[in-house]
Amino acid sequence: MQKKAYVLIAAVLIAVTLALLAKNKPKAPVVNGEKYLKMDLAEFINQNDIFITPSQLHKKLGTSDLVILDASHPKGYAKGHIPGAIGIGFKGLSDCNGKPGDKEWGTALPKDQLTRKLESLGIDNTKLVVAYSDIFKGPGACGRVVWQMKMAGFDNVKLLYGGLEFWKRCGYSLSTAPTVPTPATGLTLKDYDESFRAKQKYIYDHLDTIKLVDVRSFKEYTGEDTSRGEARGGHIKRAQWLEWKAILNEDASVKSPREIKELMAGVGIRPEDDFVLY
Repeated sequence: MQKKAYVLIAAVLIAVTLALLAKNKPKAPVVNGEKYLKMDLAEFINQNDIFITPSQLHKKLGTSDLVILDASHPKGYAKGHIPGAIGIGFKGLSDCNGKPGDKEWGTALPKDQLTRKLESLGIDNTKLVVAYSDIFKGPGACGRVVWQMKMAGFDNVKLLYGGLEFWKRCGYSLSTAPTVPTPATGLTLKDYDESFRAKQKYIYDHLDTIKLVDVRSFKEYTGEDTSRGEARGGHIKRAQWLEWKAILNEDASVKSPREIKELMAGVGIRPEDDFVLY
């Protein structure tokens, strides 16, 4: 009788454990949803210059003129990435000599170093480059990749709309096999277009005329969190706070231009204003 009681108790404990696990199991993404496979990005003015949809990228997989860069955390890349993608992590195109907080740490690589880095990833002027990350689990530097390459005059670079999350929602497969790039040669970049960035001196000299938006977490903005290498806690004088995640929907898609304009208006920014994000 005692043995049966133990068996019953064990069965109840197992049932409760399984129920809790089922309750806390992450929801599987919507797969093959029509809105993910058939997307219309026409509302975004520069969508053809910036975005590539998962379905458009899927059609190009395996072609010789494509290089895919995964800017997720290396652990995320190892768990699953788009087939053929090269893992470059957050620091892939950044100058990270020394340690966080050191002068120039985390800034854009000089043009000659960027050229060599991109060539080592198999990129020349004939390639289409697509950057992405697992947006909410990093966040990755996919936007930074597109920004820096365009700043260097490489226009054939796209941001995967919705990142890895959208890719999975379309039902497309992932790979855990790391991709080893075949180096290229002959890449030609232009001198950096300085209108793409605002250096420290520019900010300091124009504090009274430009508007600043701090897109970090609220604790980073207030100075409570300095775990990401800030030399000091806090934000630049008069900078408004609008976290980067605010312009994204829960499924990692970008909010509509109307919604983004409303969010920016909430921190005093209009489309015609001169403003800087950091």
